[in-house]
Amino acid sequence: MSSAAGLRVVVTGATGNVGTSVVRALAEEPEVGSVLGVARRIPDWSPPKTEWSAVDVASDRFDLVREFAGADAVIHLAWAFQPTHDPATTWRSNVLGSMRVFDAVARAEVPTLVHASSVGAYSPGPKDRAVDESWPTHGWPDAAYCREKAYLERALDIVERDRPGLRVVRMRPAFLFKRESASEQRRIFGGRYLPGQLARPDLLPFLPDVPGLRMQVLHTDDAARAYRLAVLSGQARGAYNLAAEPTVDVELLAEMFGGRRVRLPRAAARSAVAAAWGLRLLPASPHLFDAVLRLPLMDCTRARVDLGWRPTRTATQVVEEFLLGMRQGAGEKTAPLHGSAVG
Repeated sequence: MSSAAGLRVVVTGATGNVGTSVVRALAEEPEVGSVLGVARRIPDWSPPKTEWSAVDVASDRFDLVREFAGADAVIHLAWAFQPTHDPATTWRSNVLGSMRVFDAVARAEVPTLVHASSVGAYSPGPKDRAVDESWPTHGWPDAAYCREKAYLERALDIVERDRPGLRVVRMRPAFLFKRESASEQRRIFGGRYLPGQLARPDLLPFLPDVPGLRMQVLHTDDAARAYRLAVLSGQARGAYNLAAEPTVDVELLAEMFGGRRVRLPRAAARSAVAAAWGLRLLPASPHLFDAVLRLPLMDCTRARVDLGWRPTRTATQVVEEFLLGMRQGAGEKTAPLHGSAVG
């Protein structure tokens, strides 16, 4: 447990988009003495105070209790977005793997669990006002990502009921982007053959204006600051919405790109996504598209009040940085985030 040497924190999924930012934020924090990064593959990246362990949290071949022993906090970020055509596989990895983590945290008597939930856990909600953390978390059942995030909210309800001494924090961030994640996210959502160079204003003369396509984003490093603050605070518990302003919609994108807005009915947009997904040209499923159209906008007052957290970058800056990363084939020295330029 914590001592004069500082807090010991374990991070699962430590080599992904969020994991790399969280590990870096913890490594730079004076109150943190050591960080154990848990990932399926050990990276070519060595932040200060950080050790690595090659572990698949979804596999019973690994003893998670041993990995978590002596930790002051476990930050659970491990998540698989693919394959979207095989939801049973992502369910085993994401849901069953997460439940193994929750069980190991309890058995190792770790006092704090910080779990990566998501805006995707929320039930359909308004686009004209923001909701707080009391909004229902039943997800959009047709989308595997939302279904899995919502199921784990119920699993954590049981953990909190059965382990009242365990401090559980649920982070519900908006869509997270940074320059170094651009290549990974292009592969996950756009496909490995989508040219990153297409993310240029002069190549996008018009933008589809789909009713309901309004969403929030956040820089991954700003989310990582919230995770760090949650670990350091002995009082923070429960759910926290995390998002930057302004809301991203076609009006904002048209202003950024200088493109013309073209109205596109929901049915037409969904049909195009469904056709590309069915032909395996697009990894992002039409079910996730349906969910994005229905996700509520989030009010982040609780994170500001409880954690003293505010994003340092606007949503506009986040989108600009991410698109620059796409054009450059940006990445990080980890297996999930390796850079690549296509086209």
